[in-house]
Amino acid sequence: MRVGFKRRALRGGVASAVLSLSLLSGCDLAPKYEAPKFIYPNGWGGKGVLVDGRPADDVPKGKWWEVFHDPQLNALEEKMLASNPDLQAQAEIFTQSRDIARETQAQLAPQLNGSAGMSNNKTSLTRLWRGANANSPTTESSVFYSGAATWEPDFFSRIRNATRMQKNMAQASAADYANLRLMLEAELASNYLGLRGLDAQYAVYDDSIRYYQTAVKITRLRQAGAIAAGLDVSRAENQLFATMASQSNVRAQRQVMEHAIAVMVNTVPGSFHIAPSTVQVLPYTILRIPSGFPSQLLERRPDIASAERNLAANSRAIGVARAAFYPDVTFSLNGGFMNNGFDLASLGNSMWSYGVQAVEPLFTGGLRRAALQRAWSQYRESADHYRSTVLSAFQDVEDGISQTQAFADQQKQQMAAVDAALRTQRMTMALYTGGLTNYLDVVVAQQAALVARIDAVQAQTIQVQASVRLIKALGGGWDRSALPAVKDINPFGILQYDGLHHPRPAGDVDTRTAPADQDLSGVSPPNPPMKDLTAAPSGR
Repeated sequence: MRVGFKRRALRGGVASAVLSLSLLSGCDLAPKYEAPKFIYPNGWGGKGVLVDGRPADDVPKGKWWEVFHDPQLNALEEKMLASNPDLQAQAEIFTQSRDIARETQAQLAPQLNGSAGMSNNKTSLTRLWRGANANSPTTESSVFYSGAATWEPDFFSRIRNATRMQKNMAQASAADYANLRLMLEAELASNYLGLRGLDAQYAVYDDSIRYYQTAVKITRLRQAGAIAAGLDVSRAENQLFATMASQSNVRAQRQVMEHAIAVMVNTVPGSFHIAPSTVQVLPYTILRIPSGFPSQLLERRPDIASAERNLAANSRAIGVARAAFYPDVTFSLNGGFMNNGFDLASLGNSMWSYGVQAVEPLFTGGLRRAALQRAWSQYRESADHYRSTVLSAFQDVEDGISQTQAFADQQKQQMAAVDAALRTQRMTMALYTGGLTNYLDVVVAQQAALVARIDAVQAQTIQVQASVRLIKALGGGWDRSALPAVKDINPFGILQYDGLHHPRPAGDVDTRTAPADQDLSGVSPPNPPMKDLTAAPSGR
């Protein structure tokens, strides 16, 4: 009776201990997390060119580059998104972060192991210490199979906080992917528009060279007729060859720009070519891009979303560091059958053991306190980084608004300068032909006209490139809702064992690959002719 009573008391004590520990399960030691709230103006109502914002419902969404209405640019952007190696590598980084989160979460479940084995053994009849009349067996067989289970109930949410931390970091990785995609889209658009600007400069030089060749003929005819000196011919030839040299420099710049675009679209530069345009004025209108409210910027910028998700992850790291001050409790159970033959059906051949273990470091020389303090410091560091990212985003938008408006004014003013310079060039050439002025005045007018025309092309180029930067600063139509939810971070189902070479989709991250990715031969995208929307000014 006494033995039975002790056993019942022991079982009751164990049950009470398990119940007490179970009540601690779900104890979250991480601080309550809330994204920082900043005080900022209600609209873009600063000084100078800034005006109050309005809801940006018409901000380009998704394929924002289509606002330029250029089929060539559209084709390049699609090819870049489908095969750019840097973007695909970033997608795989996101997949790896999802798997790390799943590995961490797996520690919450009981870990089950099974084992089985058999052996057949024989000893020597003449082994040492075996007597001549010994009748002990010389052969023995052993067969066993067993299972083991261990489980850490995570009473102090160490594993749960580590899992949440890794899932937050996976969300940050998805935001990094979106940020890189936006950067590549904007870089490709800016490079392409810059290339078209070089095409326009080349066309201007081409037109001017034809004009200067005519001028050289005129000066030579006047010299032959003893109407003009050889100095006029030299000046005309100098102007012609200097312009041809500048055109060669533009051709080299275009080739380098074309090579950069080729690499972005997964193509070897030597087999990639974009047909040049012959228009002297870029066929792009001035875009009016509404900026919206500052509060909306926090939802549109993927780099801000990444910084905020890293901040959330670091808040969970504090909970993990705090849990290190409490004991780690593990339950274990082992059982199976073993026999010296092949008959395991008898319960007498069974074996089992179970136990519970609690480990509590008593003295670590400040190790855990240092880890906790470091976790708090990392959290504050990420909060400072988040604030810095927000400020940089505001700066990008302010710069974009200022530049697009100022460059639009510059473009209009420069076109007026071109008209004046071309009038001066025509009048001085007419005066020189009539013998009413010297050729030095003609050269000065020609140089002024050429510089004005090149400056006009450059002004238009930087204006459209500034529009690209402003769209990028506003997030390119991206929205925080595109981030994968925490519940979607798991890369595969609970009972999924096939199709593991690719994760299931999450958010807007594209992890697909295709055989075409290995094709670097670069079938050039279509080269539709650029429509000349503006009459190109003539040098003659």
